[in-house]
This record gives sequence, structure tokens and C-alpha cells, in this order.
Amino acid sequence: MTFRHSRIVGTGSFLPPRAVANDELVRDLAARGVETSDQWIVERTGIRQRHLAERGVGCSQLATEASRRALEAAGLQPADIDLIIVATSTPDYVFPSTACLVQKELGTPGGAAFDVQAVCSGFTYALALADSMIRTGLASRALVIGAEVFSRILDWNDRGTCVLFGDGAGAVVLRGDERPGVLAARLHADGRHESILRTAGNVCGGTVTGHPYLTMDGPAVFKLAVSVLDSVAREALDAAGLSTTDVDWFIPHQANVRIMQAAAKKIGIPLDKVVVTVDRHANTSAASIPLALDTAVRDGRIRAGQNVLMEGVGGGFTWGAVLVRM
Repeated sequence: MTFRHSRIVGTGSFLPPRAVANDELVRDLAARGVETSDQWIVERTGIRQRHLAERGVGCSQLATEASRRALEAAGLQPADIDLIIVATSTPDYVFPSTACLVQKELGTPGGAAFDVQAVCSGFTYALALADSMIRTGLASRALVIGAEVFSRILDWNDRGTCVLFGDGAGAVVLRGDERPGVLAARLHADGRHESILRTAGNVCGGTVTGHPYLTMDGPAVFKLAVSVLDSVAREALDAAGLSTTDVDWFIPHQANVRIMQAAAKKIGIPLDKVVVTVDRHANTSAASIPLALDTAVRDGRIRAGQNVLMEGVGGGFTWGAVLVRM
């Protein structure tokens, strides 16, 4: 069966139990000879704490827990799902996909399951893809998940990156519907900028080759992020025949509060319409948008019928926006 539209009918999220406040992180880094402070982190990023997964806890476990909560919110059972897409840059294995591991844990064999790798833009890519698959009849009910354990690829001696990231997962249930839900999506990439944000290592012959940790050119990322977030937001709004005044809530990728504020200002969205969770979660890459979405749904800010603009930007360089009506 094909549907004209798809709608988000449930959201969920999961964070590892261990919350690490800036003060604790600062003490741990000092023991390594890395100097930083709570004030330095907050002023430059807005981050006050992050959640870190314990050793042995994989991306699929976080994704599964977030999925269960999204299914509960949607009033559906795992057997109702015929598509699972996981956006992640930190999968459990080279293969099989994290999505297949989630499918195994949920007990929902048979439907399509695969991962999407677009780093911090991953959730927008995955959501747009699931919407397209539902509209063309390849699926009817999908789990779209963003999940990361970025703590595994951080160089804890690099002050410029290790204070920025955290672990977590967020998920939505997307269902085919005759009413408009996903109103528009626009996706882009420019591989010429791959060097400004990357983890350029791999496994070859049983050993790690290249650089196994995340590296980032912060100023270059900031400049490019603000520019492309503005342009892709306008593309999505134009495609839906809406303007910035029609946006009830803006959920940008939760990377850095200064990037988020600059993007909102450039687009023309008031700051009181911006959902901010980076202070509690830090940058969880592909998980950050669905984590923020679930937070705002559950605390009552985001309600049925409201227009929510979600957009991400990340390594690749990738960027994308999805405009939804809840």
C-alpha cells in the first residue's frame, strides 16, 4: 500500500546513565595534563554536561532503548514495524549494520534494516529516506533512529574536541498517512570539505591505519555550518510553501549553542523558538536532533499540529533539513 504522506506518531530517547558534568571532566582531563575549565567550555559551547556510555555498551543498545520508548509513545508493537533506519557514525561493527542488531533485539525480522552514515546530518538523511520509502510503498511504519557512542572515537588529550561530544540515542516512529506530516526535506553534501571534520582511520589487515580519532577545524566548521543551515532551511520552507513565521519550533543539530543561535538569527527565527538541549547532552551527532525533539515533545512544548523545522550539518561535509507537521 502506498501513502501520500508520512507522519511522526511517536518519539523516544535514551541516554547512558552516567552523566559527566564539566567540573568532573575538567578534573579527569587535568590528570592527563589537559587544561580547561567549566567557564571555558560553557562560554564557547553552552555545554554543561554530557552522558558517556560504559565500556562494553554499544550503539545498538542505546538505539534499541530509544526505539522501545518511541514505540510505546506511538502505541505500537515492534511487530508493527517494517523498516528500521539507524543514522550513526559509531556502529557496533563494520557489519552487520546497527539497524540489523536493533531489529534482532526488538524481534522484528523481515522488514528492511540498514544504517545511514552522514555524521551529524544523519537523522535528517534517514528521516527523508524513510519518508520516501513510505510514500513509494516500500514500507508503512518505520523506526528512524539516531544513535552514537562518540566517546569511543575521541582523543581525550585534545581539548578542542573531547569536551564537545557525548553519547545517546533518539528515535521516531514514522507511519504512512493521508494527512501531511513530513512536509519537505532537502539534503546536500560537498566532499571538498571532508578534511575539516573527520575520523580518518580504518581497519586493514587486523590493525588500525590512519588516524583513529575525531579531528576538527573549529573555525572552518562554524563558518560553513551557519551558511549552509540558512540556505537549506529556506529551501525546505520554500518547498513546503511556508515562511519562517510559520515555524513553531526550530531544532538544529545540537553542536554548539553559538552556531545554533547564529543560524536562527540568520534564518530569522526568534531564539525563544529554538529547542536547546546541548547544555545537557553535548554534541551527540546523529542522535542530537531526535533527542531534542523527544525532550520538547515530552515536556509539552511541541504539540500536535505545530510545524517543526529540523536541520543538521556534519562531516562529509553534509547538511540537510526536514520540515514536519506534528
